[in-house]
Order: sequence, then structure tokens, then C-alpha cells
Amino acid sequence: MSRARILDTVDEAVSGIEDGSTVLVGGFGMAGMPFDLIDGLIRQGAKDLTIVSNNAGNGEVGLAALLKAGRVRKVICSFPRQSDSYVFDELYRAGKVELEVVPQGSLAERLRAAGAGIGAFFCPTAVGTPLAEGKETRTIDGRDYVLEYPIKGDVALISAHRADGMGNLVYRKTARNFGPVMATAATTTVVQVGELVPTGDLDPEAVVTPSVYVDRIVRVEARHYTVQGAR
Repeated sequence: MSRARILDTVDEAVSGIEDGSTVLVGGFGMAGMPFDLIDGLIRQGAKDLTIVSNNAGNGEVGLAALLKAGRVRKVICSFPRQSDSYVFDELYRAGKVELEVVPQGSLAERLRAAGAGIGAFFCPTAVGTPLAEGKETRTIDGRDYVLEYPIKGDVALISAHRADGMGNLVYRKTARNFGPVMATAATTTVVQVGELVPTGDLDPEAVVTPSVYVDRIVRVEARHYTVQGAR
């Protein structure tokens, strides 16, 4: 069976991420965001990144901090704008970052397809909207569909609640969100966890992400982030 590398520091965990990489970042807003790994990526210095995540950052922490550091070339996400996404908003309006908007369900399915080895799939979401422009469409059983392709990552950065010595993962409530599908869709999956337990301590029925999808793990102390109001 696969065994993930358990590393001592965040900087070790994010080492080797190359310029121009596609990085899948777990989280739904602030929930499940791998803040420590993102901070480590900022220190690491990789640039011209394509970031795939549900949102485009909150306040000036996490993804917003990575954007503010000028390391991101393109964002692929479902919700690029909310009241506290002013860092992304300013960069996008200035033409300093590209954007691809993907409906949330399509984003999850495109990631899942990458992990499942599916070449492409037809989806009814976005038919007849600007998001379908330039894409192949097909009518199946009387309904129109758009052809969507998988989203693969060079690296996935995700957060989990617990990991065992093998690298099996369990998540905490809604912090689970995109972590499981991103772990399957990346060449290298890096995970920050709040707790490491001996192999065998996790109930196998509770394991969400098996160790075969996990490459690197680092334990971090829990931190609570708050975001100030929009400017």
C-alpha cells in the first residue's frame, strides 16, 4: 500500500512546486482552506501559477495573500467575487490575472473526472449562456448538453482533520468540501492536518481519502482566521 511522507515543516511540504504549475486549493470560502500550506507556497516563491479553487480569496489571507504577492497568473473558480474579494477584484480589473468561471457543480465534476480517468463528459449546466461559448454541444434524449473536460492539477493543497501513519484522511464537517476530489486529481497531493494518529486508529469506514492519493503530510497547529470588512 502507498505510504505518504510525513514531514516536519510546511516549507518541506511545499518544496519543489514549479513556476507555471496548476495548483488545486481546497476550501469553500474560509472553511477547509489550507492556510499554512498557502503561506508556505508564498515563501517558496513559485510564480505564474494557475489556481483552481471554489473562491478567489477572502480579505488578505490564504489565496488572497497569494494573489497579492503576485504569484498567480490565472484563477479557475466558481465564485470570484464576494464582499471580501477585493484583492482579486483589483488585480482582475487591472488585467493582472486571468479568470475562468466554472459553475460549482461542474467544477467538482471536472475535478472528479480527472481523478477517475474520464476523458470528458456532457453536462447540461451553462447551456445557452456565455460559459458555453466555443464548447461542443450535443442534444441527448431531447436535452442540450455542453462538453466539459477534466481539470488536472500538478499539485493539490488541501486541509484534513486527521491523518494516520499511512496517510489516510478524515475531514471535519463542511471543511471536507473539495478536498477529496482534489486529492484524486493532482499528480502530487500535499495535506495539512490538525492531528496525526497511529496507523489503525482511524475507523476504516470513516476514511474519506485513502492514502494512495496522498503524497505529503504536515501537522499544523489550529489557527483561526478572521477577515475584515470589504474596502
